[in-house]
Amino acid sequence: MTETTIRVSEIFGPTIQGEGVLIGQPTVFVRTGGCDYRCSWCDSLHAVESRFREDWQPLSVEAIWAEVETLSNGKPLMVSLSGGNPAIQPLGPLIAHGHARGYRFALETQGSVPKDWFADLDVLVLSPKPPSSGMETDWQKLEDCLSMADGKPQTVLKFIVFDDADYAYAKSAAARFPALPVTLQPGNHTPPPPEEEDAVIDLDGIMARMHWLVDKVMEDGWFTARVLPQLHVLLWGNRRGV
Repeated sequence: MTETTIRVSEIFGPTIQGEGVLIGQPTVFVRTGGCDYRCSWCDSLHAVESRFREDWQPLSVEAIWAEVETLSNGKPLMVSLSGGNPAIQPLGPLIAHGHARGYRFALETQGSVPKDWFADLDVLVLSPKPPSSGMETDWQKLEDCLSMADGKPQTVLKFIVFDDADYAYAKSAAARFPALPVTLQPGNHTPPPPEEEDAVIDLDGIMARMHWLVDKVMEDGWFTARVLPQLHVLLWGNRRGV
């Protein structure tokens, strides 16, 4: 794969951003294939697991951009770069190409793969994974991601919270980076397998966790954190392409 070829799982939209600091904002999504993590509750396995590798297309910047412009009808908007872990793909040329045409770019990553083109983003969401994910955080790499961003994009921390251990992790991690805004969201119950994407989600369980998280933050006086749902899950469940 050449430096200008990007492995893409799917491109879709425009739709609203369903979570984090840009929740509700019209967005086209470019979801890349491949990830260096294997989170226990991943809701995007089709962009992570190697059994779906044949579905990931190696596309040029021009091919990706033709699809983005078609979907957006040529009207500049936010392009969300997601995965998997999009940081493992060579996205710098795509960002430059889109910026020249008036589009903006947001990227969400766990902060495990620093890239110099982070400084070219408009929004960088760092979402280190809590204990419930089964993954370990390399704090030096997360620091390196911040160094690469060089203070240029709007940078925020986002934490998924399932339980008390995840909540304690989020508070501790946020304390490491007191200058960064924090968003918290209740974890989605284990999603259906990719081949069963239309399965009914446990909405009652998700909302119970949302109430618990709101109460936890208020009781704790963590008033600088923002608690948000996964809006796309409430609207469409775990279906792809929305």
